[in-house]
Amino acid sequence: MSVDPMVYETQFFGFTPQTCMLRIYIAFQDYLFEMMLVVEGVMLKKLDGIPGCKVSPSQIRKCTEKFLVFMKEHFDKLFAKMEEVLLQLVLNIPKNVLLPEDRVQEQYPYSEEEFQALQDELQQLQQQCRAEAATEQALRAELEEQKVVKAELEKILQCFDGLESICREHGAGNFKESFALLTQNSKKLQDVLKDVEEKSKKMKQHDQLM
Repeated sequence: MSVDPMVYETQFFGFTPQTCMLRIYIAFQDYLFEMMLVVEGVMLKKLDGIPGCKVSPSQIRKCTEKFLVFMKEHFDKLFAKMEEVLLQLVLNIPKNVLLPEDRVQEQYPYSEEEFQALQDELQQLQQQCRAEAATEQALRAELEEQKVVKAELEKILQCFDGLESICREHGAGNFKESFALLTQNSKKLQDVLKDVEEKSKKMKQHDQLM
């Protein structure tokens, strides 16, 4: 059998030419074996009808096997020639023939270096696409967080609006001014409380010394 991979032929036919030849060889060989069994059966019937025939079935089987070996040797020689002809003239694509799916390579030829450069560029573009997709996902997540914060701020503003309305109803004036005044007074109260605590500590220390 031929050892040429015949890749282009495999692409065109969908099977390797060597596989095709092997199947043909097996089919012919099986047919030869079957034919010899038929011949042996006919000989047994013919000899069985001859009176006084001393040829036994085992002797016929030995003769059949010898004839089969002879036929197989000649068949292998003939098949080798047939295989050579079929692989060269029938299952072979000439070097000057280009398959339809490969014509684009003829229109846009690329060297190995150019092809590798395209591969590298394609890999870089894929990495950029992945990075942009990750960035977009992060921005979407941040946008969702901003929506949550905005909703909380709107609640706080509504709460302040409600407090300002209450202050107006009770004559407290502007809520912002009232809130600022309340903050100042609270700070003053904290300072007074701190001063009282310090004086209380000093008085306790004085009592302990007395």
